[in-house]
Amino acid sequence: MAEQALSDVKVLDLTWQIAGPYCTKLLADYGADVIKIERPGTGDPARTYSPFLHDEPHPEKSGYFMYLNNNKRGITLNLKTKSGQKIFKELVKDVDIVVENFSPRVMPRLGLSYEELKKINPNLVMTSISNFGQTGPYRDYKASNLIEDAMGHTMLTRGTPDREPSKSSGDAMLYQGGNMAAAATMLALWTRDDQGICQQIDVSIMEVHLTSIDFRGTYLLSYQYAGIIAHREYGLSFGILPMGVFNTIDGFIESAITPVQWPRVIQMLEIPDLAERFPNILDMSKKEEMEAVIIPWFFERTKREVTEKAQKAKTYIMEENTPGDAVEDPHFNARGFFIEVNHPEMGTVKQPGPPFRPTENPWVLRRPAPLLGQHNSEVYCDQLGYSKQDLVKLRELGVI
Repeated sequence: MAEQALSDVKVLDLTWQIAGPYCTKLLADYGADVIKIERPGTGDPARTYSPFLHDEPHPEKSGYFMYLNNNKRGITLNLKTKSGQKIFKELVKDVDIVVENFSPRVMPRLGLSYEELKKINPNLVMTSISNFGQTGPYRDYKASNLIEDAMGHTMLTRGTPDREPSKSSGDAMLYQGGNMAAAATMLALWTRDDQGICQQIDVSIMEVHLTSIDFRGTYLLSYQYAGIIAHREYGLSFGILPMGVFNTIDGFIESAITPVQWPRVIQMLEIPDLAERFPNILDMSKKEEMEAVIIPWFFERTKREVTEKAQKAKTYIMEENTPGDAVEDPHFNARGFFIEVNHPEMGTVKQPGPPFRPTENPWVLRRPAPLLGQHNSEVYCDQLGYSKQDLVKLRELGVI
C-alpha cells in the first residue's frame, strides 16, 4: 500500500470539543501523526457528549469523541503548570503543526504564543481556531453553534413569519469551521515548504459561516448589492414552485427544482393542464393553488418511488433520509463509506468513513480514538527520553 499523503507530517493537537478536533481528524485520517493533548483526569469535554454505546455514559464510550479522534495518539498534560509548559515546548521542537482552539488570550497567557513557539521551532505552522478570531472587539466573546447561527442572520430565514426564528440542526457550523481550518492548515504547510514562509493561521468560526454555509454569503450579498433582507415565508414552497418539503406515504421528500426543470417535472407528474395552469413557477401568488395539486401526488407515493421517478426525469427531487436510512443505504455501503472500528472499550462499532478518496494515497484507519493518556509512555519515554519513574512523579504532581 502507498504511503498516505500526510505520513511525514507531525501535529500537536491542543483542540477540544468539535471544531478543532474535526480539523485534526482530517489531518490524522490522511496520514499525519497527530498527538492529542488532553487535560489530566477529565480529558476533552467531548468525552461526556452523547451518544454513548448502549446509552451508558462513560468517558471512553462517547461516539462523538471516538469519531472525532480516530487515528490520533493521546497523551495527558497540564499546560497550567511550569513543568507542563516545559514538556510542551520539548514536543514543539519536533513537529510541523500546532492546532489549538482556546480563547485567544489563553496561549499567550501560558507563554505559548506563536511568537514564543516559533523561537523554539522556526519551521512551525500554527492554526488557531476561535469563535470570532484572534483580533477585534468580539475576540473574547463566548459563543455556541446557536449563537453563531443567530449572529450570522440565518435564523431570521428559518421558521414561519409569526413565530420566533428557528436554529439550524446539530453542530454543522462547528464542523464547517474545522473543515476550513484543515484546508487553511494545509495551505500554510504548503506555503512553508514551497516558499519558506511560516505563519499562524487565524480561523474565525463566525467568519467561516458568514461566507459559506446556509446561504449566508448569498444573503449578505443580496443585502449589500440590493438591500434585500431574506425573510421567512408561510407554506411548504419558497421562492420557486414547487420547492420545499413534501409528505409521502412513508416520510418526506425535498424538492429543489429550477425553472429549467419545470417541463421535466410536468412530464414526471403526468397531471393534465399543469403547464397551462402554472406557466410561471416564480409566481408565488399561485402557491396555494399549486400545493393543492402537488401535495396529493406526493402523498400517494413512497419517498423511494418519488425519488426514482424524479431521477428518471433528471430533476432535483430526493427523499429525506433518517439516520437509519443513510446507514443502510445500498449506495453508501457499496462504496464502503461506513467503516467498522475496533475499540478496546466499545468493541466493534460502525462509523462514517472518508470524506474523499485519493486514488494513490489512501485513507486508512490506523487506530481507534485514544483512551485518556493511552500513549503517555510511548511519547514521554520513547520520544522525549523520560523514565518510568519520571512519569510516576509527573503524575503525582498533576502534570500528566
